[in-house]
Amino acid sequence: MAWLILFAATAKSAKIPAAIDLIDNSVKMTRLMEKTLIKMSQHLLDKCRALGITLATAESCTGGLIAATLTEIPGSSDVFDRGFVTYTNQAKADMLGVEPDLIEQQGAVSELVARHMALGAVKHSNAH
Repeated sequence: MAWLILFAATAKSAKIPAAIDLIDNSVKMTRLMEKTLIKMSQHLLDKCRALGITLATAESCTGGLIAATLTEIPGSSDVFDRGFVTYTNQAKADMLGVEPDLIEQQGAVSELVARHMALGAVKHSNAH
């Protein structure tokens, strides 16, 4: 989507070849990142299988990318139980039980809030 906007903005100028190169490089980088994430996720799933661990994710800024990457791999449901996408502070409180005061005092993206999100994901799932 962003590359479409970029292309539309530059299409009126003589910089079209540069915009096309930028788009091309962005697509290549995205594919490389996707392959890397899939490889890392496969490794994580294999480790969890070996250890008898079931996963749940609690995401905010990633918007579900981790869960989406894990579930892209066939057979992941034997290890991955569910994912919580809690972008708003209210969602963190409602879905994961993170105390609103903690979010306010520490910040929504603080390490302590992230730890409470992870604990909430375990509590509200079949992860073990």
